[in-house]
Amino acid sequence: MEKKYVIVINSELPIGLIANTSAVLALTLGNKLEGIIGSVVVDGDGRAHEGITTIPIPILKASGANLKELRDIIHTDYPDLFLVDFSNVAQTTKNYEDYTDKMASSTKDDLHYLGIAIYGNKRSVNKLTGSLPLLR
Repeated sequence: MEKKYVIVINSELPIGLIANTSAVLALTLGNKLEGIIGSVVVDGDGRAHEGITTIPIPILKASGANLKELRDIIHTDYPDLFLVDFSNVAQTTKNYEDYTDKMASSTKDDLHYLGIAIYGNKRSVNKLTGSLPLLR
Protein backbone atom coordinates (compact mmCIF):
# COMPACT_ATOMS: atom_id res chain seq x y z
CA MET A 1 0.00 0.00 0.00
CA GLU A 2 1.46 3.33 -1.08
CA LYS A 3 1.49 6.16 1.49
CA LYS A 4 1.04 9.90 1.11
CA TYR A 5 1.60 12.90 3.36
CA VAL A 6 0.00 16.32 2.87
CA ILE A 7 -0.27 19.49 4.88
CA VAL A 8 -3.37 21.64 4.44
CA ILE A 9 -3.11 25.25 5.62
CA ASN A 10 -5.79 27.85 6.23
CA SER A 11 -5.24 30.16 3.25
CA GLU A 12 -6.63 33.12 5.17
CA LEU A 13 -3.60 33.25 7.51
CA PRO A 14 -0.76 35.77 7.23
CA ILE A 15 2.54 34.40 5.91
CA GLY A 16 4.17 34.16 9.35
CA LEU A 17 1.39 31.96 10.74
CA ILE A 18 1.44 29.84 7.57
CA ALA A 19 5.16 29.21 8.07
CA ASN A 20 4.74 28.48 11.78
CA THR A 21 1.79 26.17 11.24
CA SER A 22 3.63 24.23 8.53
CA ALA A 23 6.68 23.83 10.76
CA VAL A 24 4.66 22.58 13.75
CA LEU A 25 2.76 20.04 11.65
CA ALA A 26 5.89 18.79 9.88
CA LEU A 27 7.82 18.44 13.15
CA THR A 28 5.04 16.44 14.74
CA LEU A 29 4.74 14.04 11.82
CA GLY A 30 8.52 13.71 11.57
CA ASN A 31 8.59 12.73 15.22
CA LYS A 32 5.67 10.30 15.09
CA LEU A 33 6.26 8.46 11.82
CA GLU A 34 9.26 6.16 11.84
CA GLY A 35 11.24 6.11 8.63
CA ILE A 36 9.93 9.40 7.26
CA ILE A 37 13.30 11.10 7.83
CA GLY A 38 16.26 9.80 5.86
CA SER A 39 19.76 9.16 7.11
CA VAL A 40 22.66 11.60 7.02
CA VAL A 41 24.04 12.10 3.50
CA VAL A 42 27.54 13.17 2.49
CA ASP A 43 28.29 15.56 -0.39
CA GLY A 44 31.14 15.36 -2.88
CA ASP A 45 33.40 17.33 -0.53
CA GLY A 46 32.85 14.88 2.33
CA ARG A 47 30.57 17.22 4.32
CA ALA A 48 27.64 15.66 6.18
CA HIS A 49 24.06 16.88 5.75
CA GLU A 50 21.28 15.81 8.12
CA GLY A 51 18.59 13.59 6.66
CA ILE A 52 15.45 15.19 5.34
CA THR A 53 12.01 13.80 4.60
CA THR A 54 12.02 10.75 2.35
CA ILE A 55 8.64 11.55 0.79
CA PRO A 56 7.26 14.71 -0.83
CA ILE A 57 5.10 16.98 1.32
CA PRO A 58 2.59 18.92 -0.78
CA ILE A 59 1.30 21.97 1.06
CA LEU A 60 -2.27 22.64 0.06
CA LYS A 61 -4.68 25.41 0.98
CA ALA A 62 -8.27 25.53 2.21
CA SER A 63 -10.49 27.93 4.07
CA GLY A 64 -10.86 27.67 7.83
CA ALA A 65 -14.36 26.23 7.41
CA ASN A 66 -13.10 23.63 4.92
CA LEU A 67 -10.30 22.64 7.30
CA LYS A 68 -12.75 22.05 10.13
CA GLU A 69 -15.01 19.99 7.86
CA LEU A 70 -12.06 17.98 6.53
CA ARG A 71 -10.76 17.31 10.03
CA ASP A 72 -14.21 16.13 11.17
CA ILE A 73 -14.57 13.82 8.14
CA ILE A 74 -11.16 12.27 8.79
CA HIS A 75 -11.90 11.83 12.49
CA THR A 76 -15.25 10.17 11.77
CA ASP A 77 -14.74 8.24 8.53
CA TYR A 78 -10.99 7.63 8.16
CA PRO A 79 -9.61 6.27 11.45
CA ASP A 80 -6.77 4.61 9.53
CA LEU A 81 -5.28 8.00 8.57
CA PHE A 82 -2.78 9.69 10.87
CA LEU A 83 -4.00 13.23 11.54
CA VAL A 84 -2.29 16.14 13.26
CA ASP A 85 -4.09 19.43 13.74
CA PHE A 86 -2.94 22.87 14.80
CA SER A 87 -5.65 25.14 16.16
CA ASN A 88 -6.29 28.56 17.59
CA VAL A 89 -5.94 27.00 21.04
CA ALA A 90 -2.34 25.99 20.33
CA GLN A 91 -1.57 29.36 18.78
CA THR A 92 -2.84 31.32 21.79
CA THR A 93 -1.00 29.50 24.59
CA LYS A 94 2.51 30.16 25.86
CA ASN A 95 3.50 26.65 26.94
CA TYR A 96 2.41 23.03 26.62
CA GLU A 97 0.78 22.91 30.06
CA ASP A 98 -1.43 25.88 29.15
CA TYR A 99 -2.24 24.20 25.84
CA THR A 100 -3.34 20.93 27.46
CA ASP A 101 -5.43 22.80 30.04
CA LYS A 102 -7.11 24.97 27.42
CA MET A 103 -7.78 21.98 25.13
CA ALA A 104 -9.39 20.10 28.00
CA SER A 105 -11.98 22.85 28.35
CA SER A 106 -12.52 23.39 24.61
CA THR A 107 -15.21 21.76 22.52
CA LYS A 108 -15.04 21.15 18.78
CA ASP A 109 -17.07 24.34 18.29
CA ASP A 110 -14.32 26.33 20.04
CA LEU A 111 -11.59 25.07 17.72
CA HIS A 112 -10.56 26.91 14.57
CA TYR A 113 -7.86 25.16 12.56
CA LEU A 114 -4.79 26.88 11.19
CA GLY A 115 -3.73 23.67 9.49
CA ILE A 116 -3.80 19.90 9.48
CA ALA A 117 -1.38 17.21 8.36
CA ILE A 118 -2.60 13.91 6.97
CA TYR A 119 -0.62 10.72 6.42
CA GLY A 120 -1.79 7.36 5.23
CA ASN A 121 -3.12 5.38 2.31
CA LYS A 122 -2.50 7.40 -0.85
CA ARG A 123 -5.94 6.66 -2.27
CA SER A 124 -7.69 7.93 0.89
CA VAL A 125 -5.52 11.04 1.14
CA ASN A 126 -6.11 11.83 -2.54
CA LYS A 127 -9.87 11.32 -2.16
CA LEU A 128 -9.94 13.85 0.68
CA THR A 129 -7.49 16.43 -0.68
CA GLY A 130 -7.21 15.86 -4.43
CA SER A 131 -9.35 18.89 -5.29
CA LEU A 132 -7.45 21.29 -3.02
CA PRO A 133 -5.02 23.69 -4.70
CA LEU A 134 -1.36 24.03 -3.80
CA LEU A 135 -0.50 26.85 -1.44
CA ARG A 136 1.42 29.37 -3.51
